[in-house]
Amino acid sequence: MTSSPETTLKLTFIASPRPAAQAACEALTARYGQTGLDEADMIVALGGDGTMLDALHLSMKRSLPVFGMNFGSVGFLMNDFAEDDLQSRLRAAEPAHIHPLKARGERIDGHSFEALAINEVSLLREKRHTAKIRISVDGRVRLEELAADGVMVATPAGSTAYNASAHGPILPLSSSVLALTPISAFRPRRWRGALIGNDSRVRFDVIDPELRPVSAVADSREFREIAWVEIETDRDHTLTMLFDPGRPLGERILIEQFQT
Repeated sequence: MTSSPETTLKLTFIASPRPAAQAACEALTARYGQTGLDEADMIVALGGDGTMLDALHLSMKRSLPVFGMNFGSVGFLMNDFAEDDLQSRLRAAEPAHIHPLKARGERIDGHSFEALAINEVSLLREKRHTAKIRISVDGRVRLEELAADGVMVATPAGSTAYNASAHGPILPLSSSVLALTPISAFRPRRWRGALIGNDSRVRFDVIDPELRPVSAVADSREFREIAWVEIETDRDHTLTMLFDPGRPLGERILIEQFQT
């Protein structure tokens, strides 16, 4: 951090609805104060990885760094909770910088939508019918028809989340690639996805969307009955997560690759 040791950091605390997170938030705000988002130096998020994603979305307006403390079930993006010496801990924290994905598309009724995603943008079938999706990269059709439950584009930071559950590759944080991963692919059976440059633009066109409706989900924002969506890295936003020394996000991702 650039703040001098004498500077008291102005903090905005946010917490998940879990009782333990709410109690910790009350204790921390009583001890360190609560500053409005417009005047804060950083956000402290108390909860699980979903709370971290919510905090990062909040941080975009002012490019505030986010330090998370875990009160969730996984907490991959979080640090351990401790109430004492928080100011010193925040100054010593190591940053991890990431870019979100930008998704823009159109529903079958002609309405357009846009959203940012930190982990992934996924397409998911809405009903019993298998989704059929055409995949293009940088304006060139690469897969004429994917029959599957869905497909996603994941960032390195998000590659350990839904992407890993769908058997997609775990990506080093410093890698300049995105994971393009099918979800329960039926045809072609042997296609396991692709790695594409993070400067690529991916387009998904839904085939027969009235019969086979598909939703687009950007992190937690859902858009139903879509016709198409384009996804690319958003270079206009740089997000910063803070981690305790010795356990930066890049190290956590590397550790995850060797989990058995």
